Amino acid sequence: MKFWSKASLFLALFFSFSALAAEDNYAAVKSKIENSIGFTVSSVADSPVPGLLQIGTNQGLFYTSQDGKYLIHGRVFNVDAGMRNETEATLSTMRKDGISEFTDSTIEFKADKERYVVNIFTDITCGYCRKLHNEIAEYNKNGITVRYLAFPRGGLVSQSYKDMVSVWCSADQQEAMTTAKGGGQVEDSSCENKVAQQYKFGQAIGVSGTPNIVLPNGTMVPGYQPPRELLNTLKNI
Repeated sequence: MKFWSKASLFLALFFSFSALAAEDNYAAVKSKIENSIGFTVSSVADSPVPGLLQIGTNQGLFYTSQDGKYLIHGRVFNVDAGMRNETEATLSTMRKDGISEFTDSTIEFKADKERYVVNIFTDITCGYCRKLHNEIAEYNKNGITVRYLAFPRGGLVSQSYKDMVSVWCSADQQEAMTTAKGGGQVEDSSCENKVAQQYKFGQAIGVSGTPNIVLPNGTMVPGYQPPRELLNTLKNI
């Protein structure tokens, strides 16, 4: 009995020391990446590939060696699981978790008979964003609620960013969005908003252009999809 008690204590201490060592290593890798490259690292964890760490950054998902010396940007596929895209699985979870934090700061065009909700990163000057918005009634008719998140393609010092802040700060956000995407002028306005946070979040989860549609399961569809095609995509996830 004493033997098993001592063995249990030893194992508990071993795993505690191992966990502390891992945390120290994660902190060291985080510091190295941030100081060497200038990325902002939001998370460090073991990756699906033994010997590699997985790091979430403001520029997307990366992998590193245990010492942070080598940085890898790419997709990890699990051959034994039918070529499952492990990178996309991780990003899908990140998207779903992150988008939930913006529920109250999207601009929503709600379907009367809602069947699906999609979140779309958009820019008011992008041609295909405007095409998509011109068909918003058709998306809604198909039971698709659209929630817009801001992704000013010119960055946070662009005129597009300033204009999108005005849209988000308008008394009637839906009308302002429709006006802006129709090429009209929206009255300058400012308020507490999350346009910059949405843009940065988009960068972290792999958004590089607009429109960019995030499906309910976290899968991302880059580019425009017509209403009927998007409905079919949603039915098949």
